[in-house]
Amino acid sequence: MELIHSLKFKFEWRSYQQNFLDHFTEHIQDHHLHMVAPPGSGKTILGLEVLRRVNKRTLVLAPTLTIRNQWKDRLVSFFLNDVTFTNFSTNIKEPKLLTFSTYQSLHALNKRLTKAENHSLLEFIRENGIETLVLDEAHHLKNEWYKCLMALKEIEGLTVIALTATPPYDSSGAELNKYFELCGPIDDEIAVPDLVKNGDLCPHQDFVYFSKPSEAQIRYIVEYRENIIQFMNDLKVDTKFQNLLLEHPFYKNTEDTLEEIYGKPSFLSAMLIFLNSAGVDIDKEKLLFLGFENKVVDFPELTYEWIEILLQELLVAQREALGAYEPQLKAIEKQLGRIGVYEKKRVNFVGDEQLYRSLASSPSKLRSIHNILQEEYKVLGEQLKAVVLTDFIRKEFFDYTGEATGVLNKLGVVSIFQYLRIKSGHKQHLAILTGSLVVLHKTVVEDFEKVLGEGAFGKQPMVADTDFITISAFGNAKNNIVAAVTELFQKGKIKILIGTKSLLGEGWDAPAINTLVLASYVGSFVSSNQMRGRAIRTDANESNKTGNIWHLACLDPTISDGGKDLEKLKRRFTAFSGVSIDGEPYIENGLDRLQLPAHFDEDSHLEELNATMVQSASDRQNLGERWHEAIHKGSVLVREVKVPYTDRTPFRKVKRMRSVDAAQYLVIEVVAGLGLFLPEFLMKNIGTLLNKGIFQFLYFLLAGIVIGFAPKTYKALKLYFLFGNSFKKTIKISNALLDYLVRTKQIHSGSCAISVVAEQNANGAFVCYLKGASNYESTLFVNLLHEILAPVENPRYLLVNSNWLKRKWGIRNYYVVPQDLGRRKADAERFHSFWKKHVDGSKLLYTRTQMGRKELLKARLAHIVYQFKEVSEKAITWK
Repeated sequence: MELIHSLKFKFEWRSYQQNFLDHFTEHIQDHHLHMVAPPGSGKTILGLEVLRRVNKRTLVLAPTLTIRNQWKDRLVSFFLNDVTFTNFSTNIKEPKLLTFSTYQSLHALNKRLTKAENHSLLEFIRENGIETLVLDEAHHLKNEWYKCLMALKEIEGLTVIALTATPPYDSSGAELNKYFELCGPIDDEIAVPDLVKNGDLCPHQDFVYFSKPSEAQIRYIVEYRENIIQFMNDLKVDTKFQNLLLEHPFYKNTEDTLEEIYGKPSFLSAMLIFLNSAGVDIDKEKLLFLGFENKVVDFPELTYEWIEILLQELLVAQREALGAYEPQLKAIEKQLGRIGVYEKKRVNFVGDEQLYRSLASSPSKLRSIHNILQEEYKVLGEQLKAVVLTDFIRKEFFDYTGEATGVLNKLGVVSIFQYLRIKSGHKQHLAILTGSLVVLHKTVVEDFEKVLGEGAFGKQPMVADTDFITISAFGNAKNNIVAAVTELFQKGKIKILIGTKSLLGEGWDAPAINTLVLASYVGSFVSSNQMRGRAIRTDANESNKTGNIWHLACLDPTISDGGKDLEKLKRRFTAFSGVSIDGEPYIENGLDRLQLPAHFDEDSHLEELNATMVQSASDRQNLGERWHEAIHKGSVLVREVKVPYTDRTPFRKVKRMRSVDAAQYLVIEVVAGLGLFLPEFLMKNIGTLLNKGIFQFLYFLLAGIVIGFAPKTYKALKLYFLFGNSFKKTIKISNALLDYLVRTKQIHSGSCAISVVAEQNANGAFVCYLKGASNYESTLFVNLLHEILAPVENPRYLLVNSNWLKRKWGIRNYYVVPQDLGRRKADAERFHSFWKKHVDGSKLLYTRTQMGRKELLKARLAHIVYQFKEVSEKAITWK
């Protein structure tokens, strides 16, 4: 074929690129290659080398024309020595050996072929001999694009190469499954530490600056919460509603509706939890029928999540079947609508969207942005090159001429600009750059004219402040305006550039950025990572560049964990790898590396947090040193399962028990206790010894010891065995899983080369990962282990180990057989054999029989406490 001979990379590969290419043959064996590569890693160039090695007729698809053209430009600049090679095209209707196009063009072609020509896209691809499909920036795929691409996968032998900077981990489960169904599992990932080590990315850090809502917002949130609490209290004493639930077929005719119950176990759980919370005695016979032999269920408290499930079913899913109760349901619907928790047929007590929008766009973030830039200016001075990215322009504030910032009550480009213009002492450094609005300070207009050309644009003084000029370009100059403003920013003529993420978030590049403020809250963390990528590139003109990326969080004062704005931020941070902010340097994804508190209760705490962030951000030299120290401690990104420590008993106490053994711990506790107990006992009971004799005295002494120390003994043993269950058992499960994967040849590196490693963190959380495994093998192991430890949902097979002590102490009796290991009975049984070898004698239960369904329902009810909690989470660490 022509590709492998006509194309050749002109330069030397970087070490991490070469490492990826060394494993290429292994990755491509299944005709799939899924690569994750951060901005700056040469993803497009590697993609061209991959398709050269595959050496087949190829269609490359990109999300935009700009990125499509980058493929063609990189081909010409980096691979073509032979100028006579012209067998490439950007016209999908006339494909050549190499065709560069967009997803939109493919979708349009599919529609035209189907409607106008009664032809299929599948036939078109086959007729043109296309055997390789490259999906660039695969996280952009939409449903319509996905459908026609999945149709193409029917072509036998088609090779699919997927490239992305950030997999869409924050998409819904169904969307994420579609993504991996199309792209396949991740085969390899180029690590950010390798890029920093090689000098392709600069040392950088993510910081969070906290604010609290305005008084008006706080009143709104408090009233919102109080209305919900009042509604829940009223509902719990509503005997008509209780009667509705007691008469519901799920409760009244449990035996006759078992099949329906099995399809909606969460709804039954919600019913029982509500009735228990309302003080209704649950029918013990029903608990017995559902599989609870001791007729006791430890029901959790009624939370927002449970009442959402309950009312969503009653008001929407089962509304027609509950016609007899329509007046009552209608009244509840109106009440929910009045307090703002029922909209578009969705019950939402948590306030995910309504409260999140209020907090995410809080005007308190304007002050945060100002404070951040003031602090950055103190450190960097004239070297400051800051970009503030947000979602909306907010032109309604453009002509505001006042000096009171309270009017600026919405987050947007113009409101940020106006706030900084009024508050900042460096307004001459400000500029706006969006697709429809460009504002420059009058001191840089002359330089702008030199870059763009005299007479190529119109100028109009800004009404709010005549020191600023609004720019309007004409003709072809309109297309060059972004490049002209970017050049002024690169040169330092503009030091603070405020723009929209739609224009500057992806595809725009200005290596001089050393401070980025992400004031964006619309969209996924895929776009957040793209925006973040602007600030972490190296700058040829500044060899010691470091990048500070600031994220904004407005805390909900009615929620101790910070609320939805911070929760969204936590999810986004799973896409970011970075160095720990303090203590021993390590590199990890997620928000834990910033060492934030679990609870945010006091305003003073918030100020201390911001001060800590600012202090750390100001020491840029230390940032570089921490990166390089952490990089030298590892060599590869390791995927791991992290199990958080959630027990209320301090971890130090549990750790102390583990280190000395339970029996020794008890002896120490008893001896220490007796040292305090005996003297007091002797003083009080000396009369007994003298009057009634030694035997009566010893009787009272022993009784006192038992009464005084039995509870402590019970508690100590319980802590010890609970700890052993969570830590030691996870290690046993990991070994069982590894043994299974090696014996079934799903792991190819060999059992001698790979081992399970478990490490305990200082905060009590522990991690499990595979040492010596490939990226693909680690990903497979972590995904399966995470599924085993997850709350019980609806697996085909369960592992059941029930005994009295475990039930009494709340130790898990049920574990899930992962979906991929439970598709066939033979696979499930084989995994079970490894479980018995390494873990315990649990029984394998098939849940699709009547008895199995009952046990599954029991498992879900028994583990009801895990329903809305992360039992384990996936993490990526440099080791």
